[in-house]
This record gives sequence, C-alpha cells and structure tokens, in this order.
Amino acid sequence: MLPFIMRGSQRMSIVKRGNSKYWYIQFQLNGQTYIKSSRTLNKKAAEQMEVEWKAKIHGEQFLGHRQEISIREAIEEFCTSKQGTPHHRTLMYFCRPVLKALPSHKPISELTSHDLERFKRDRLRDGVSPQTLKHYLNLIRGAWKLARKLGYRVGDLEFPTVKLPKSALRYLTHEEELRLLACLDPLRVDSKHMPAFDDRPVEQQRNMQDAYDLVVLLLDTGARYSEIANIEWSRIHLASHTIHLWRPKVQNEGILYMTDRVHAILTRRAGENLGKYVFQNRNGGPRGYVVGSIRKAIKKAVLLDCTIHTLRHTHASRLIQNGLSVYEVREVLGHTDIKTTMRYAHLESRQVTSKARDVINRLNGEVPAGHD
Repeated sequence: MLPFIMRGSQRMSIVKRGNSKYWYIQFQLNGQTYIKSSRTLNKKAAEQMEVEWKAKIHGEQFLGHRQEISIREAIEEFCTSKQGTPHHRTLMYFCRPVLKALPSHKPISELTSHDLERFKRDRLRDGVSPQTLKHYLNLIRGAWKLARKLGYRVGDLEFPTVKLPKSALRYLTHEEELRLLACLDPLRVDSKHMPAFDDRPVEQQRNMQDAYDLVVLLLDTGARYSEIANIEWSRIHLASHTIHLWRPKVQNEGILYMTDRVHAILTRRAGENLGKYVFQNRNGGPRGYVVGSIRKAIKKAVLLDCTIHTLRHTHASRLIQNGLSVYEVREVLGHTDIKTTMRYAHLESRQVTSKARDVINRLNGEVPAGHD
C-alpha cells in the first residue's frame, strides 16, 4: 500500500449522507477535501475505491495533470451531493433538459464560455423563460464548481448573465381572495352529479379540506408553500397562538402569530389529526408538493398570472399597504437579504405619499385661505 495513504491525517472515511443508500467516500489530501458517492452498498468495495481514488489523485498531482469527468457525470455528481437538501428536487427537475441540450458525453473540461452563450441563445429561442434559464445555468455552474473542487480537470468559464424582465407585482385583491376560497370551499358542489360533502369518499373529503385550509394558512402567514405543507405539529403552539416556522430554504426560524382563522383551522385539525404532520399524505408522511387542486381553483376563479407564490406576495403586500415597513415585512417573511423584500418598496412609497397628502390637507385646514 502506498505510504501516503497510511498517514493519520489522511485516514479512510466511508460515510452515509442524507437519505442516500450508497456509501460516500470522503477524505482530505494535501489540504483539500474530496467527496463523492461510491454508488455501492458494499462498504469494503467503497473502501477499496477510496484507496484507488487517493492513489489516482496523488499520481495526478505528482504528474501535473488531472482526471477527466464528463458533463453528465459532473451534473449527476452535483445533484447527488445535494440529496437531503430543499434544493435537490428542483435540481433533479432541471437536470434532464440540461443534459439533453448539452453534449453531455464530452468532458466538462471541453465546455467553453462560447458553448454557454450558445446554450443561452438556443434556450431563449425555444421559449424557455429567463427564470428557468437561470436555473439551468446555476445547475451547470454548480456542477462545474464541484468538479473543480473534487480535483477534476475543468476549463475557465465565464457564465452568461440573464436579465429577468421586470413585471408588476401580482397579489390578490380581497375580492379575488373570496373568489379563490369559494372555488376551494370543501362544501361546494361543482356539478349536479357531485354528491354532498358527507356522501363523498373520505379521501376526497380530506383532500378538499386540506387544499382550503392550506391556502388560508398561506394567505395569513406569508410562508412558502413547502414550509406550511410539510410542517409538523411540534411547531404549532395553539395555547400561545404561535407557529415556530422553520425555513429550510434560508436556514432560519421565525415565530409567527396566528390570525383568528388560522387558529380556528389548526384547532379543528388538531382534534382530527393524530399524526406527526399538520398536512399528511395518505401514508402519514408530509403532504409534499401536491398543488393540482389549488391550481384548478386558481384557474376556475379566473385569477390571471397567479401562482401558488402569489399568496405569499399577497400577504406581504397587505402588510405594507397597512403600515408595516419593508424592514418589518422582511422579518415576517424571513428574507436573509433586504434586497429581496425591496420588491414591495413601491407599495410602501405609495403609503408614504398618501400620508404626506393627509399631513398637508390637515395643515391646510389649520391655515385660513389667503394667508401665508
């Protein structure tokens, strides 16, 4: 065995990560950390792979050249490294179209800035939205950075910028909210063939009630969909009317005070639900991203340009319009960067100019006409 492998500071480390069933190889060599999936369930095989990988890296460093990795392998390795994080599912969703558009069999070292510019041009020509294109490029950038960190050969890349078009902030009016909730009302009868609520299958009753309750919680808390859809009862404190909300996306926690209707909904659900999660799937796990019925209700209510995230915008906009500052709204929404909250700043400016008008009107009423 090679002497450098025997050093105590470079001992073997075969570990399990996140929800992956495979063993991971993780070690430090010459001050640099290396980690990758062994893609095997056999620990001894993974240990042998570590020995071979260390020897190969040592040889590459000594000889002055690095191992190649294909674009496909680099992207798959990056996605695997994000298992167990809130971003993993999103990465997997964007992985397929990116691999289809790129020459994924080629080494990532052959990828050039020109290739990325062409990738951007072609995707926009195909009708891909600027926001989706940003996700594509972020996936490629993440794979490129990880490949470089792991010691693979990569080229110097300059990633193209993508400008997101500015559009009016979409939020629901009070009348639109009423229309949406009417289309989600569990007691509604969508057609003459639809049975009364008590005569419907239990699973259908539960799904309809869940969709309604979830939308009310999103409107009244301003939380992200996943934060409420997957919340555990341990974070609900009915006695103090508080929700201890964990935000996986930004890795912070906030305490939200329940509105009266949120408290009423959670009190009812607490009496009906003995599981771990407030919103459960049929197997007793977290609800997950199940939004089909909500999207149908949005469409039925004729809410144009409206998405699930519009509910969060609605909450923030109402706070601003009723006197809270963008800094206070930042705390409510849990934004880590005030720049994210500044999208609502124009609403605050409208409130300020309205207050300024009221001040001048009051002063004008105190000064007789024709006097300085």
